[in-house]
Amino acid sequence: MATNLSIDTDLLDEALRISGLNTKKDTVNQALMEFVQRRKQREIIDFFGKLPCDENYNYKKGRK
Repeated sequence: MATNLSIDTDLLDEALRISGLNTKKDTVNQALMEFVQRRKQREIIDFFGKLPCDENYNYKKGRK
């Protein structure tokens, strides 16, 4: 899908350099993928402390 975007060229050039990727397209796609992954991780973090724990689970048993 072709899309025209107005992107900060300095920022894109820096991202291209840092990423080590070969094309601007690959750089933008990688950046979008990382953005989505981080947002999904935030959703998971919101569950910490909210889910019930199993009182009978022996966490020390798995250390052997």
